[in-house]
Amino acid sequence: MMLRRVLLPRSSRFLNYSTAAATAETQNHTDFRTHELDPTKHTSKHIGRFYKIPEDVKKQLFAQGGFPKQFEKQCKTFAESCLMVRQPAVEVINYLKQCVSVDKPATRFVLHGQNGAGKSLALAHITHYGYAAGFLLVTAPQSIYYYKWPKEHGPSATHEGYWDLPLDSAAWLMNFKTQNSHLLSNPELKCSQDYVWSKRETTEKGAPLLALIDHGINRVKFANDTIVALIEELKSYSTAGKIKTLVVIDGYNVYWQKMSQLRAPLRINIPTDKITMTKPMKSITDYNWTNGAVVVSVDKMAHRDFHTQDVTLPRILLGKKGFEHLDPFVPIEVKNYDDREYNSCIEYYLDRKWIQNASKGFDLELKHLSHKNPYELMRMCAPL
Repeated sequence: MMLRRVLLPRSSRFLNYSTAAATAETQNHTDFRTHELDPTKHTSKHIGRFYKIPEDVKKQLFAQGGFPKQFEKQCKTFAESCLMVRQPAVEVINYLKQCVSVDKPATRFVLHGQNGAGKSLALAHITHYGYAAGFLLVTAPQSIYYYKWPKEHGPSATHEGYWDLPLDSAAWLMNFKTQNSHLLSNPELKCSQDYVWSKRETTEKGAPLLALIDHGINRVKFANDTIVALIEELKSYSTAGKIKTLVVIDGYNVYWQKMSQLRAPLRINIPTDKITMTKPMKSITDYNWTNGAVVVSVDKMAHRDFHTQDVTLPRILLGKKGFEHLDPFVPIEVKNYDDREYNSCIEYYLDRKWIQNASKGFDLELKHLSHKNPYELMRMCAPL
C-alpha cells in the first residue's frame, strides 16, 4: 500500500472528516493538550497530552541542545515548542520527588529503547522538571558529537598523552552557566581551593563559582580542566546540602566505548579514556555524592561498535565496565507510542495544520508504516 503525503501551504488539513466536522473537532477537541504547563505537577493523568514550554524557558534550557534537530525544525514550523507527557518521564519525575536526599547517594536512572522512541525528548521533559523543581542542572545533550564531530580537538596543554575539546568544552560551560544563571548567584557557592592555571593565572580559594566558570569560557585552553574542577565542586556542594543536583546525559554509553572516532596524527583513533571530557562525565555519574540524581540514556547510535546492530539493552550498550559503574540503577524502557499517544499526536498535527486526508484510512496507513514510532511518524508527516 502506497503512502501519499500531501503538503498544503497554509490551508486547512484534515483527516477522515468532512470540512465542517474537522473544523468543529479542531475547535472543541482538546484532549491532545493539557493546560498544566508546570512539569512538577505532571502525573499519570496527563500522559498522552502535549504541554507547551514557555519560550523564555526554552531559550534558557535548550538553546544549545536538548532537542533533536528534526524536532527543533518542527518546533520552528509550528511556532511553539510542545512535548508530549509520556510514562517514562512521569515515572522518573515521581522517583525524583521521593529519592533525592542528603542522606542518600545519587540515584541513577537509565533510559533505553529503540531509535526514535523518544528518549531524548523524555530527557528534555525531565530537564524542564529539574529546572522547575530548583535543581542545579548538569546536562550533556550532545555527548555523541563530542566523540564524532567536535568543533576542534588537539593535544592537552596540561595532561600529556590526552586530548582536549577546547571549543566544545567552553560551549558546555556557557550552556551550564545559562541553564543555572538563577542559582549561581548563591553566595555560598565558592571555590573550595586555589586553582593554579599558569604562573600568572589563578582562581583563588573563596572566589565565586562564577569566576571559575568564566575563566574556562574566556580561556578555552583551560576549559576542560575547568569542567573537571567544577564537577568536583558541585559534588561537594550537593553532599553538603547547599544545592541539589540533577545530571541529565543523552547517549551516555559513548563515554564507555574503547575508541572514539577522533583521529590523532598518523590517522590513529584516539581512545575514549584519553579525551579529557570523559573524566568529568564519568565522575558526575558515580555514586560517591548525595542530594542528587543521574538520568542518562543509552543509544546504539552513540557506540561505534553497535550503531548497525539491533541492540537496546543497557548491559550490552554500556559494556561490562559502564554497567558496573552505574550499578545499581533503575532501568526505564522508552517504547513506541501506544494507541492513545498515537491518536494524540495525529490530533496535534491536525491542529497545527500539518497533515490532511490523502485517502480513506490515511491514519491507519501512517500507524502501520511508522509502527507508531514517534520519529518515523514525524518524518512521514514532514514535507518531502
